[in-house]
Amino acid sequence: MSTTKFVQEGAAIDYTPGADIPAGTVVVQGDLVGTTRVDLKSGQLGSLAVQGVFDFPKATGAGTAFTVGTLAYWDATNKVATKTASGNKVIGKAVRAAADADTSVRIRMSQ
Repeated sequence: MSTTKFVQEGAAIDYTPGADIPAGTVVVQGDLVGTTRVDLKSGQLGSLAVQGVFDFPKATGAGTAFTVGTLAYWDATNKVATKTASGNKVIGKAVRAAADADTSVRIRMSQ
């Protein structure tokens, strides 16, 4: 019989960047999206938050508003949260409404 071994709670995961990364940077690894909570130094073990509530930069313009509960995706090309699933990675769900003109949206990260 196969068994599992508990390693950690999972709100953050280990991450060693290949370059210095400032706090608040979104990092995409495959389908996993995380964000740095503190500055990370190149080659040094740090962590990425993969759970929690964060304000993400948001696309602006007509049709970009979020209502509470809307799925949010990370657009790595434009470095913004969007409602567009195609070509983007799931971040989580909006926990605060954001209007078309708003430049950020509050998201509960969940993978």
